[in-house]
Amino acid sequence: MEWYLGPLRKYAVFNGRASRKEYWLFSLCQVVIALVLSMVSAGLYLVYVLGTLLPNLGVTIRRLHDTNRRGWWLFVSLVPLVGGIVMLVFLASRGTDGDNDHGSDPRFQPQPGPGSPIIT
Repeated sequence: MEWYLGPLRKYAVFNGRASRKEYWLFSLCQVVIALVLSMVSAGLYLVYVLGTLLPNLGVTIRRLHDTNRRGWWLFVSLVPLVGGIVMLVFLASRGTDGDNDHGSDPRFQPQPGPGSPIIT
């Protein structure tokens, strides 16, 4: 559930990076909830879509940052036909290894050094 609530908590964070897992699991949950709400009530669906617009923009921009692209690349999705395909490739591609212009690698898990206590 954290993969859905995490981006909601960072609803207005447009800096940093988002991993592919964070982006795609959040998107999957968005689609499932939107489908269910659209079958229940058009009003609830509209409220949900408007309420999650900012978190969706935030996680998408952070995902673009993970591929070392600026958030302005989001506007390429407005180009008919080609824009959607380009965005799909950007969002599905692997992020840059290590730090980039937008922050540290979200996949990096620090390993304890020799003699460091391991806390579980």
